[in-house]
Amino acid sequence: MSVTRLKILVTGASGQLGMALQEESMSHTSVDFIFASRSDLDIVNHNNIKDYLDLHKPIFVINTAAYTAVDKAESEQERAFLINEVGAKNIALACKKRNIGLIHISTDYVFDGEAIVAYKETDAVNPLTVYGRSKLAGERAIQKIALSHYYIIRTSWLFSKKGHNFYNTMLRLANEGKDISVVNDQWGSPTRAEELASAILHIAITGEASQSGVYHYTGGGECTWYAFAKAILEKNYPDHYSLRPVMTSEYPTVAKRPRYSVLCTANFEKTFGLNIMDWTTVV
Repeated sequence: MSVTRLKILVTGASGQLGMALQEESMSHTSVDFIFASRSDLDIVNHNNIKDYLDLHKPIFVINTAAYTAVDKAESEQERAFLINEVGAKNIALACKKRNIGLIHISTDYVFDGEAIVAYKETDAVNPLTVYGRSKLAGERAIQKIALSHYYIIRTSWLFSKKGHNFYNTMLRLANEGKDISVVNDQWGSPTRAEELASAILHIAITGEASQSGVYHYTGGGECTWYAFAKAILEKNYPDHYSLRPVMTSEYPTVAKRPRYSVLCTANFEKTFGLNIMDWTTVV
């Protein structure tokens, strides 16, 4: 008698987390994966999603597709909401109709950063930016649809050695011999994309419908962007780098960043039995 293999669809496969999921999938040989980039699957096109799910018939969808240009979103509000809210709603509706489980990735930007202790999943949300509001709208759309099996995972400060991110920007600037200035009054938890990908696959494969809900997952511990940059550069360019701490007021951005973006991961660790490593051990 043939055994039905678990089949998982990953959207946004060409993004930083999508690439990390592709790498991590290699250790799960008993699972069939479909990796869909934007050219393969347009999440704002409801018919495209329905046809794609009917063709591939996954048991789970991991949605990493998103509009993530935080500053640009301030002038592209319609597009940000189209992808982050409507796209998320489209996927959730299609999954519900087909009894497919869903993991959706969200962000620390749903909070305003005024806290002094790590944010829990139950804390009040108050996004400061178009990006944050659009991601929160996506969360709420999924929750309103009420799938029988879903997880919304908020994360922060994602990095890896692949793709465009803070980690690689620091390495590039140091390699070019640039004087680097980094803000030292914004706090968060750096999260290695590969660690998050491993955790996502763990819950996709072993998670139960009764565990559905919103969870926080980040690297352990907390630091400022300056401290994060210093750790990166000391490991890779210990003898030659120029790094200066600055205040947020000295480095204005179009979109206001949360001052404090630390997320409490205790609920995630307890529910899924995973121990999260401190960010300093995976840089």
